[in-house]
Amino acid sequence: MQQVLISLGAFGAAEVRRHGQQWFSQLAHEAGADGVEVRGELLRDASSELPAIARVARERSLALVYSSPEGVWQADGKLDTAALDRALDAARQLGAPRLKMSIGGFGRDSAGSFAALAQAVRAAGVELVIENDQTVAAGTIAPLQTFFTQANAAGVRLGMTFDMGNWHWTGECPLEAAHSFADRVAYVHCKGVQRQPHRWVAVPLADSAAPWRTILRAMPRSVPWAIEYPLQGDDLVAVTREQVRSLREIAATLGAAK
Repeated sequence: MQQVLISLGAFGAAEVRRHGQQWFSQLAHEAGADGVEVRGELLRDASSELPAIARVARERSLALVYSSPEGVWQADGKLDTAALDRALDAARQLGAPRLKMSIGGFGRDSAGSFAALAQAVRAAGVELVIENDQTVAAGTIAPLQTFFTQANAAGVRLGMTFDMGNWHWTGECPLEAAHSFADRVAYVHCKGVQRQPHRWVAVPLADSAAPWRTILRAMPRSVPWAIEYPLQGDDLVAVTREQVRSLREIAATLGAAK
């Protein structure tokens, strides 16, 4: 059965800050999700909230991912050791085996820092997965291809968080991206999109204007999926349960795992 997580930002930034991510982790479990992605930018007090979420996850056998809002490299191309240390420490406090970050300002002169990155990640015992974000520098195909090629050349094999929707924000073709990166995808952000005047918005897959089935069919089938579109309604448990069920049904229609 497809492993489905909830990216906790899906419940809305204001609501998550009001109730806390521990509360929403419990809700996600009640709705049948297999785990949660904890959002660093929505933590109210990391020192107390991360251990509290960790306890909920242990008690309910929830899978955990920690999402850092910071990039691995600074705008000048230098490894952002402070941001990396903060993210790795948060993942450790949470007990999350997987850390999601973007490449940030990775550029021509950044490749020399791969050894330091690999050492820090290895010492923390965490899997770092790189996400395509909504910026040109860290969310378009060409710089990400360059990044992964240089990482491989340095002997650093990193997986990818493939956000289905973010390609639209950067003007890229999600199908081209799927074919370019499928072999390294370790985690999928399921996000449908619709175009409104002057902007894209995230929606459930069933309401999406994008070819989401074709994109998902290109992904490795053994990797977890996370809901990263708005979950709203008077009965949040019921709404979330229905979306978890929907993703599992979609996975079942895509055939046997690759």
